[in-house]
Amino acid sequence: MEINKILLVSALAAGSVTAHAEVRIGVVTSSTGPVAMVGIPQKNTVALLPKSIGGEKVTYISLDDASDPTASVKAINKLISESNVDAIIGPSGSPNASAVIGIIAKAQVPLLAPVGTSTVVLPMNPQKKWVFKTTQNDDLIAQALVEDMVKRKIKTLGFIGTADPYGENWSKVVANLAASKGIKITQKESFQRQDTSLTGQALKLIAGKPQAILIAAPGSAAVTPQVALYDRGYRGQIYQTHGAALDQFLKLGGKKVDNTILAASLMLVINEIDNKHPSKAVALKYMNNYKKMYGEYPATFGANVYDAGLLLEKAIPAALKQAKPGSVQFRQALRTALEQTKELAGTQGVYNMTPMDHSGFDKRGRVMVTVKNGQWKLLK
Repeated sequence: MEINKILLVSALAAGSVTAHAEVRIGVVTSSTGPVAMVGIPQKNTVALLPKSIGGEKVTYISLDDASDPTASVKAINKLISESNVDAIIGPSGSPNASAVIGIIAKAQVPLLAPVGTSTVVLPMNPQKKWVFKTTQNDDLIAQALVEDMVKRKIKTLGFIGTADPYGENWSKVVANLAASKGIKITQKESFQRQDTSLTGQALKLIAGKPQAILIAAPGSAAVTPQVALYDRGYRGQIYQTHGAALDQFLKLGGKKVDNTILAASLMLVINEIDNKHPSKAVALKYMNNYKKMYGEYPATFGANVYDAGLLLEKAIPAALKQAKPGSVQFRQALRTALEQTKELAGTQGVYNMTPMDHSGFDKRGRVMVTVKNGQWKLLK
């Protein structure tokens, strides 16, 4: 069955489907399942994406993969084979996005992945050239965290991350950066996102007596190990990745996540950001429009989908000059146009894409944040 689907996708890539009169964008989010805290604001954000670009109507076809990579594969195949989409935004999870790279490459459909792990775009290869990432790469965030550790004279660090591409890549990135700064990793642990008890991992980490511990996990999964460490008496400095950048982290963790340090999007502390920052106005527009529609501000993960819309809004007019939507030539032109994005201010930073950099963020795409009395605060 899967072989037949892949063959059908290949046929589409060869141009067997005629062009259509509108631009069709597929969207795959995890609006149910373990990654729902990430996926719900992403699904909701689709309603805020542009309805017309370059004089052409834009139709969005949104599917839920229930946080399951196998379902992501099915959804992507469906969007390509049945809807003949020109680009796809999603999926929400790093394992999910990693699972579909081969499919979108064969079909030659640009994928704008709103996921954490940089392995979907690095190292660059013929398949990954069809993927564009709308979040900061791990090394950009990790550099800021390690710089803070150096300032605090931290020499020993424990690490715990999810047993998937997100946590695994963070483990590699942090190990290299820490070693370059003379910081020793005392213990490495991993866990499944759905795990509810991490007593064993917490005790092993604490036994190493690290001055600080870095947790690499997305969404609600970032809370579980930190609570386990706190409940077993650990009071060293806790660092988190941008995967923890959502208000539910504060609600679920309560006082046990106070003093956490992370590098993340300026959206968490938007009122403390200088008005001159190129992303502030863009972020405020998105946040206010989202609140007007849904009655609450979005998690930063929703912004990753909004930025995908901004990237497409910039690139589609250039692609329309080359070919009609629905054709492989249009998708190829769209991929090229996305790769040529320069100085595009998004909600979380400024995008400058190149053939080797399909994330495009620089230091304008991160701020240092801490938790004080249950609130996000700019770390000063």
